Amino acid sequence: MNILEQICADKRIEIAECKKAQPIEMLRAQFSGLSERPDFVKALRNTPMGLIAEVKRRSPSAGIIREPFDPSEIAREYEANGASAISCLMDHKYFGGGAEDFALVRNTIEIPMLYKEFVVDSWQIAHAKIMGASAVLLIVGVLTDSELTLFISEIKALGLQPLVEVHDRKEMQRAIDVGSNCIGINNRNLKTFVTTLDTTYELKEMAPQGCTLVSESGIKTPEDVAELKAAGAHAILVGESLLRETSPGAAAANLLSLI
Repeated sequence: MNILEQICADKRIEIAECKKAQPIEMLRAQFSGLSERPDFVKALRNTPMGLIAEVKRRSPSAGIIREPFDPSEIAREYEANGASAISCLMDHKYFGGGAEDFALVRNTIEIPMLYKEFVVDSWQIAHAKIMGASAVLLIVGVLTDSELTLFISEIKALGLQPLVEVHDRKEMQRAIDVGSNCIGINNRNLKTFVTTLDTTYELKEMAPQGCTLVSESGIKTPEDVAELKAAGAHAILVGESLLRETSPGAAAANLLSLI
């Protein structure tokens, strides 16, 4: 079992417990009192290169990324320095994230938020809605076609945006086949953690007209961003390279400096 399969196996156990403590009907009962969240794709497209800046403590590949860790302050810096949206990790066991971090960030910023999670159950989509997300990550590599179709439909029905993540040509075709209009190309192989921007350069050629393309992972320099823009990416998702800097906000501004 590779690390991605292990994370998802653990996630199914975790969500089963969440459903016992807070059934999905209980989450859905809260929908009517929620205010509309800002549009995710519109925010990404409303700038020369959208930046989804990530808030996370650690990862299986990198270990501890930032200590001390203040999610509200990090998000405030990102928003003040040109980020279009904030990605916040929901997984606690492997990434140190969770609902508390998401709520702290949501209460600090006005820009859209991505519910960055290993989604394996409809419960998580309902949870994303009540948490105030604008978008929900779906990882093609861990979902069947029927799950992918169902989850995309459920996310859209709640007025949210699915960000459908792929890593290779087969996954890209699956994302296209289910009608994805916002596709994240992960430059990091989640099974081996090998990372290369060539993944974006290869897969963007398959993207359908009008699809919003997000390049994820391994983006470290303003030159990387300029090259990705020239290649046709509309947005980038960056976390580790920003979080390792003294000021994540200044690092975000620098990353966008050639655009």
